[in-house]
Amino acid sequence: MRFYVNVDHVATVREARKTDEPDPVEAALACERGGADGITVHLREDRRHIQDHDVRRLAEAIHTPLNLELATADEIVEIATALRPHQATLVPEKRQEITTEGGLDLAQGGAPGERLHATIRRLREAGIRVSLFIDPDPATIDRAAALEVEAVELHTGRYAHTYRDSDAALTELARAARHARGAGLAVHAGHGLTPRNVVPVASHSMSCARNEAPSLRPNASTRVPIGRASYIVAEAGESALSTATPPGGNIPNSRDFARA
Repeated sequence: MRFYVNVDHVATVREARKTDEPDPVEAALACERGGADGITVHLREDRRHIQDHDVRRLAEAIHTPLNLELATADEIVEIATALRPHQATLVPEKRQEITTEGGLDLAQGGAPGERLHATIRRLREAGIRVSLFIDPDPATIDRAAALEVEAVELHTGRYAHTYRDSDAALTELARAARHARGAGLAVHAGHGLTPRNVVPVASHSMSCARNEAPSLRPNASTRVPIGRASYIVAEAGESALSTATPPGGNIPNSRDFARA
């Protein structure tokens, strides 16, 4: 089992004031020091958080695999093929959404379907491992396998929103993971996962409270990649406030600033 941390929302905080800190690259290095097995970032077409230079610096600086999330926009795909991260995870994007709301629609035909096929081909020709962010649906998993990608990331959003009230989404995820592995795909899972809800997804036996869910037996290809970026950033900020805020006697007063 491997754990990747998404540092997008470190950049969200930075972009709120259009400054140069906090730095998602430094955050990624801190996550590695804390034991993360890899780093995930989403380079959106609207550049709402992670910027092109962040991805370039991350590719040079981090020591663990980089998982680059992206849509099929040509300019983003060009960046990916030039940098050649360990993995590219294709995700849907909507300008009006706050965060990714669902998995890719692999049943689309016409231009969207052709664009997806062409993007997968370009990424694979560049030597990049390709994963598709999809809903935990067997028919969608079969379509992903037919596209000859290496992996799928199962969208855990429904589970994250309902795990307190029902085991249904956990059961759905376990069955989808088993189906995907049977189709020869590596299985990843992510979206909305926190320390409060990740254990059943990541455990060796993905059993529900009544032990009714099918088993999900992680192996070397099983990865929990998200760790919920917003949760980790919020937790890190809260835990660091006490150490980042100096005691009152050490805060320079206005006369000190005036003399500086």
